[in-house]
Amino acid sequence: MNSLDLLRGFNATVGRVAPRHVADQARRRFMTPRDTHPRDWELPWLERAERITLRFGLSALRWGSGPTVLLMHGWEGRPTQFASLIDALVQAGYGVVALDAPAHGHSPGREANIVLFARALLEAAEELPPLQGVVGHSMGGVSAMLATQLGLRTQALVTIAAPSRVLGMLRGFARFIGLPPRAGEQFIRRVGEHAGIPAEDIDVRRYRLDIPGLIVHAEDDRMVPVIEAGRIHEAWSDSQLLRLEGGGHQRVLADPRVVAAVLHLFDEVGLRASA
Repeated sequence: MNSLDLLRGFNATVGRVAPRHVADQARRRFMTPRDTHPRDWELPWLERAERITLRFGLSALRWGSGPTVLLMHGWEGRPTQFASLIDALVQAGYGVVALDAPAHGHSPGREANIVLFARALLEAAEELPPLQGVVGHSMGGVSAMLATQLGLRTQALVTIAAPSRVLGMLRGFARFIGLPPRAGEQFIRRVGEHAGIPAEDIDVRRYRLDIPGLIVHAEDDRMVPVIEAGRIHEAWSDSQLLRLEGGGHQRVLADPRVVAAVLHLFDEVGLRASA
């Protein structure tokens, strides 16, 4: 029996008699990212980057100069996962800033959540020149959409492999670790309390998205189903949808079609703004 089976067995048994206790443990597990290390192919991009520290301690990497594009990785992700996009943006004359999310990389904290990701984007935007664009992958994408509802200003927004809402993610996690129904409900409630926004409110269908956008998703993404992209597109009138037959959840970041579509969007809104 492996550790996941043991966890599920514990949750299934104890969760029926002490749902709050099990829910609290699940909440901490859900909000505590594991350390991840850059792959060998990412190391050259770390060497070329300028490490900067923002006012409230957030760490970020910066490349190039020009109109600013802000990048936010996903859960347990890294800025250098955007290497292909960073390369193309810098060559096209953009300045790129990629955040270490709260409790990730060099940024402070032990726990993180979507609201903290979103507030990190807001804090970064306050210290940077006006943003030409924001790109978020996975949890970085859903947090970027939330950030626009909290006041983030940018000329364009790109989400890659992002879910349309949080509630589905939480229910999926609760099922994965074997929480009984009452413990699962407590878990979802506790996540909302710690994040400061109820889970049901973090849903693109409740947002007003009135900036140009690009939604990217691979058909074979096993972490976030491609149907999520369609839901985002339906709720976002000024958006383009790019669905790819392959690329999974991570490899899609390096797809040349994604890079080209992002550059096209940013160039397009830049020309529109200067006209």
